[in-house]
Amino acid sequence: MGCGRVGSTLARSLEDRDHTVAVIDSNPDAFRRLGPSFNGTKVTGIGFDQDVLDRAGIEKADAFAAVSSGDNSNIIAARVARETFGIQQVVARIYDPGRAEVYQRLGITTVATVKWTADQVLRRIMPAGAEPDYRDPSGTIRLDQLPASESWIGHRTVSFQEQSGCRIAWIDRLGEGILPTRESVIQEGDLLHLVMREENADRVYSVFGRGPEEA
Repeated sequence: MGCGRVGSTLARSLEDRDHTVAVIDSNPDAFRRLGPSFNGTKVTGIGFDQDVLDRAGIEKADAFAAVSSGDNSNIIAARVARETFGIQQVVARIYDPGRAEVYQRLGITTVATVKWTADQVLRRIMPAGAEPDYRDPSGTIRLDQLPASESWIGHRTVSFQEQSGCRIAWIDRLGEGILPTRESVIQEGDLLHLVMREENADRVYSVFGRGPEEA
């Protein structure tokens, strides 16, 4: 639901991946954003109206995305899709971060546009480690990425994990993603993707900076 910049981009991206897509928008002129090559269904109407959703084929849908410009419309449409039609994969774009957290706790996946954008900017202007790549909705778990420090090069990933209390989710090495094993060794140029509890972040960065404690 919603054929603005986000909705039209999402629809084309899904179709490029060989998915069948239906797009709903109250303004028929909005469908021009889809371009002439779009082969999906275009439905003019209010995206939380059950008849409109029926015309869009929601009974056969595997997922529903509410990405209009209105928070209220998006959350109502998301709830109708999930609670009335039983769609499990539902995502709603919410501009208000506070409301997004509430609906997230209610089980509706939300994308808080303002908070996400602010977080992305913060990550790029703050010192390394000040802002994570990702923080789960509860604020408990964070994902950070750090280039391998000189003090840890040549040491096993398991040693770093044990001493820091974090987990290395994966390593970017020479353009390839690598899942570390117990025998993996940190190499020069590695980019480490670290998963940690928020309250342990200071410890992780301290261990990362000072280097390994030899047994």
